[in-house]
Amino acid sequence: MDGIRRSIWQEAAVTESHADVQAEAPDDTAPETTEGDQEQAIKQRKNGLYGGVSDELAENMKQGWADTERHDLEPIPQAAHTARRRAALSAAFPGDRLVIPAGNLKVRANDTDYPFRPSSDYAYLTGDRTEDGVLVLEPKDGGHQATAYLLPRSDRENGEFWLSGQGELWVGRRNSLTENEKLLGLPVKDVRELPEALREATGPVRVLRGYDAGIEAALADKVTAERDEEFRVFLSEMRRVKDDFEIAELAFACEATSRGFEDVVRVLDKAEATSERYIEGTFFLRARVEGNDVGYGSICASGPHATTLHWVRNDGAVRSGDLLLLDAGVETNNLYTADVTRTLPISGTFTPVQRKIYDAVYEAQEAGIAAVKPGAPYRAFHDAAQRVLAEKLVEWGLLGDLDADKVLELGLQRRWTLHGTGHMLGIDVHDCAAARTEQYVNGDLEPGICLTVEPGLYFQADDLSVPEEYRGIGVRIEDDILVTEDGNRNLSGMLPRTSADIEAWMARLKG
Repeated sequence: MDGIRRSIWQEAAVTESHADVQAEAPDDTAPETTEGDQEQAIKQRKNGLYGGVSDELAENMKQGWADTERHDLEPIPQAAHTARRRAALSAAFPGDRLVIPAGNLKVRANDTDYPFRPSSDYAYLTGDRTEDGVLVLEPKDGGHQATAYLLPRSDRENGEFWLSGQGELWVGRRNSLTENEKLLGLPVKDVRELPEALREATGPVRVLRGYDAGIEAALADKVTAERDEEFRVFLSEMRRVKDDFEIAELAFACEATSRGFEDVVRVLDKAEATSERYIEGTFFLRARVEGNDVGYGSICASGPHATTLHWVRNDGAVRSGDLLLLDAGVETNNLYTADVTRTLPISGTFTPVQRKIYDAVYEAQEAGIAAVKPGAPYRAFHDAAQRVLAEKLVEWGLLGDLDADKVLELGLQRRWTLHGTGHMLGIDVHDCAAARTEQYVNGDLEPGICLTVEPGLYFQADDLSVPEEYRGIGVRIEDDILVTEDGNRNLSGMLPRTSADIEAWMARLKG
């Protein structure tokens, strides 16, 4: 199966002769497929320094290893939550076989791969974060039997553990299947057995597409695009209301993110001596120390770069007197991310025109946050923030003799506001993206929904329709807002937001 990544085939390798196998580097490991689609050896590196593996060395490497199986494992903290989520999924699709892959490693260049992150739906339903895994819910009387199909530990008999670029001595120890059963709290089987089992399966099947071409190929004659799209939409909508575990993860992500923003303020002088990349690297260090990664490419936009919504090149100069728009979020080890933006005066003090624009955006954000409450239309926070911005633009004389109502009717404020005022947040930075419109932007808020409120004003450097002093100024303020039973909670509220508080905060951090 072409879609099952090379590591699975390497695990299945049965090396019958060691003459054409060598342990040199991960690119030694591309598989050679023989008739019957069985892997017989690990491919030799073209320019490797070793000519092969002797029978004596192969035998030596099989022996003298301690038993490292772990027997005192407890279920991961979210195991009870993932079990409940799987039960809800089972109830929604009685009689259907449900297949949710984690995904495979993807090549970055030649024989190097991008860091792996599992599909969000797989992680949400299992808590597992390893590549090549597949969750299968097999229909049975009264529901489903959930099984996680994972790679076992590296084989020490056939040499895979030291000869393969995905073996234990190259990339680290995997959990055994038994260990994973204890950790995940559900049955675990060898994923190498799954493709054939799926080919032989009968009855209706739904698969989460786009993550494992091999799994999709095995199910090609059993699934339909329409049924799979219904499945994808349901999985996305499942995540709309967060449970206690998810809320705690999002709160921690925001706390770690706030520390990352503090780190950046402390090194602004070093960024001025280098570039925006110093800011990016500083925040990334915090994300890796306290979490898994950044939740998305950090936007470290100084000066006119702040008017580019997704400025992720981060290669520009950092100059005193300009603003820094920092949009960044720590992703926790359980893959929940913050999404926070602050716009900071690099000198530590706003100029009068910078403060004027910043305070307008702050006022708009305040109106947006106030509109977040249970029972309110989802769109209410966007409408409230956009109205404030439209009124400011009218007040500043940028829209002729039109009033705010007419501006909003025609959408003319969008020349400078550009984007929507927020989105749902969770295990994806743009969470629940496949949800039906009536369940998302046309729905109502309820406790447990988490969303961003992030109005902005962006005056492009070449925009001749605004006063010259506005040009090149971009301001966005973004916080992560949880809908509660009686209103909302700002999860990222530990970071200052008013212009005066920003200046005092920066002064304190800079010493």
